Amino acid sequence: MNKSAITNVVSLLAMAVGWFFQQNWLWMMGLFAFSGAITNWLAIHMLFEKVPLLYGSGVIPARFEALKLALHQLVMEQFFSEQHLKRLLPTDAKSTEALIDLKPVIASIDLSPAFDALLDTVQKSSLGGMLAMFGGAQMLLPLKQPFIDNLSSALVTLAEGPEVQEQLRKQLNSAEQQQKIQEQISSLVEARLAELTPQLVKELMQRLIAEHLGWLVVWGGVFGALIGLVSVLIEAQIG
Repeated sequence: MNKSAITNVVSLLAMAVGWFFQQNWLWMMGLFAFSGAITNWLAIHMLFEKVPLLYGSGVIPARFEALKLALHQLVMEQFFSEQHLKRLLPTDAKSTEALIDLKPVIASIDLSPAFDALLDTVQKSSLGGMLAMFGGAQMLLPLKQPFIDNLSSALVTLAEGPEVQEQLRKQLNSAEQQQKIQEQISSLVEARLAELTPQLVKELMQRLIAEHLGWLVVWGGVFGALIGLVSVLIEAQIG
């Protein structure tokens, strides 16, 4: 059982005990905790899944094409620019048989804009206001490095693929062919990205961030319980 489910169960249990033993303070804490937890759980669920009648749900699959376009631009502009291609030109016949190592190039690239773009998409969606109620973008910042590490690893795997390596070896000896090289690699990268499906992108994002977002549910329950307790104390004070 994950932490989101545990938070919801504990909240419902507190409500049940408070109702059965006529403990209004416990009932209110459980009620407010469940309200905060279930609202945050629904918000997280809406990032990945389309919910009928709830506008803005399923934002990550809905932005699937934009994500593919951003990745294509990132690969072509940062990894296969004219300057980088010149650095990759082999100097002898033997070097044309070796693996063209793009790891140093990829490692030198700042992938933060990719995460920032994803964060901006979520904030500008209909879920942005709800996220702001529970800490806003700050709640997602711990996910930045895991996201960048996974993206960097995926790009290294793509660069070491036989298709990319073959295209580079065929054309890199001729500086005049740089434009053609870029076009061919662009087509290849585009074809590879075309193999992605909304479901694969959704699963990737879920693996990267869903576990961490579970804390939104936990803290929603905690703060909800505190608000419930405060409301009972204020009611008792007034009464």
